[in-house]
Amino acid sequence: METRSITVKGAREHNLRDVSLTLPHNRLICFTGVSGSGKSSFAFDTLYAEGQRRYIESLSAYARQFMGQLAKPDVDQITGLSPSISIQQAGGGWNPRSTVGTVTQIHDYLRVLFARIGTQHCPQCDKPITAQTREQIVAQILMLPASSKVIVLAPVVRGQKGEYRDLFEDMIKRGYARARVDGEIVRLTDDVRLGRNIKHHIEIVIDRVTLSAANRSRLAEAVDGALALGEGTLIVQHDGGDLLLSSQYACTKCGLSFEPPSPQMFSFNSPTGMCLACDGLGERFDFDPELLVPNPRKSFLGIAIEPMRTRIGRWRRHIYKGVADALGFDLKTPWKDLPKKAQDALLFGTGEKHITFTWRTRGGTWKHGGTFEGVIAELRAKYRKASASFVRAYYEKYMRKASCHLCHGARINPQAQAVRIGGQALNAVTQMTISDAVAFFDRLKLTDTQHYIADEVLKEIRGRLRFLTDVGLHYLTLDRSAPTLSGGESQRIRLASQIGAGLVGVLYILDEPSIGLHPRDNAKLLASLQRLRDLGNTVIVVEHDEDTMRAADLIVDFGPGPGVRGGEIVASGTYDKVAKSRRSLTAMYLTGKEEIAIPKERRPIKALASTATRPSRGKRRHEKRVGQRRKKNK
Repeated sequence: METRSITVKGAREHNLRDVSLTLPHNRLICFTGVSGSGKSSFAFDTLYAEGQRRYIESLSAYARQFMGQLAKPDVDQITGLSPSISIQQAGGGWNPRSTVGTVTQIHDYLRVLFARIGTQHCPQCDKPITAQTREQIVAQILMLPASSKVIVLAPVVRGQKGEYRDLFEDMIKRGYARARVDGEIVRLTDDVRLGRNIKHHIEIVIDRVTLSAANRSRLAEAVDGALALGEGTLIVQHDGGDLLLSSQYACTKCGLSFEPPSPQMFSFNSPTGMCLACDGLGERFDFDPELLVPNPRKSFLGIAIEPMRTRIGRWRRHIYKGVADALGFDLKTPWKDLPKKAQDALLFGTGEKHITFTWRTRGGTWKHGGTFEGVIAELRAKYRKASASFVRAYYEKYMRKASCHLCHGARINPQAQAVRIGGQALNAVTQMTISDAVAFFDRLKLTDTQHYIADEVLKEIRGRLRFLTDVGLHYLTLDRSAPTLSGGESQRIRLASQIGAGLVGVLYILDEPSIGLHPRDNAKLLASLQRLRDLGNTVIVVEHDEDTMRAADLIVDFGPGPGVRGGEIVASGTYDKVAKSRRSLTAMYLTGKEEIAIPKERRPIKALASTATRPSRGKRRHEKRVGQRRKKNK
């Protein structure tokens, strides 16, 4: 016969006194009582601990050696126990890479969604870029007006200097007769002379085609030849201008090629997608220019950048002098009077700019060239090499945790940020609150093809977002770092994940999930717990909340007091039955016989402030003794 209840006999864990109890399956059960009365000992240290122990014992001996053995709780017998899941107030132990989106797995579905139906844009010019098959390219060309005469061109040179005589000779040998050079069609057999120091655009003429259904195969051959010669890019010249087409993920305007979008490209935990400047953390612990220059009235040579400390030597001075000469400023000028460009150059370097440095000696001068990385790069190297803790502590005084200068907190690289759905990038979606994200996906408009691809993924995303809303977490953002969540928030996130998992026949044990929750959202939380129960699970909640007790199918009140005065069941049953109990302290408050009175008068704010700044009693006694000693010595 199927067991319809959990039966516990002789529970003696911690302060429990041979507690025996029968709990029906598929019910919402509330354990309540004064703090320290034994309700958590019964729920977590007896029921959940035994469920975990039995699960481990069901595994093979090989698996158990990696998991260790759990001690059997001090109880005579437990029957009818289901697989148990504990959702406690303790922190989840998540690292800084974990966010609300990753913990709830919403971010995983978002990565798949953006990889499959996202529209990729160029990170530099922000123009859409897509990969097309040969058939798609041919179909797009045939959408031009019928009987139009078009020229299929293969771009081989894009904005580069040179005469390209060898290129023209090679094209003649391969059978090509014409080319478009800087917008003009020329014969390759003619003596084409180009300026060596002028940037040119050269496209080879593949074929001239009149658009019609009969010429489709000829057009397809021309497209194949153009894609092969143009390395995946072709140009179609028609009466309305030029039509630029590509079979690769590339921006023909900027000359950049990209990898096809994949779910890994949108993960800040993968080298493929993370921002390389901050390693996917979105922030860096780095030197802050404001802390580096505490006195801007000093000049650079006067050690305005404080961690440089010592007087600048001749070799370093000539490096800085080369930077100043290249940008046109004086190193003796006070820091506050230097232009922003000069300050940034000294701090962050000049990038790829080539600088000529002049080293002067008695025998003459010696010039050498190179790039300048900046003072901050020098300080970073010193900080990394420092082995002594006090040296690292010295440099850390001038460092501050701030948003990454490259990704600005997005965590992913520029290519991933340039993919959009509904006009929004992935980082913009994760920066929305849960309620805003629900509205965004509800009004998202997709094509029929996109719907076919993304229906299941969107269903999971919308469902998990609504679960988070149901437990009162609508104000959180998906990119919120998991370690910054409170115990109640992390517990409700796990609760929402369990609701979304759709498990049946499980014993859920929760530890005061209403803590930190606004009263107006309490009804949503209780509705979620009832939904979990209605799926076919047993839900045990350790709570002091009156609304939870009213919504529970069964209340078990532990007491009558805390510690050694507790460990017994003083009342058990429905809300009305528990409220009539004479031994229950909980019943006294439920019926209004006892209450925590709200003070009728409050201390004024000034009194609170004076109390807060007043020295402690011990400190006042110490000062009194010191004064007495001084008088005695006089």
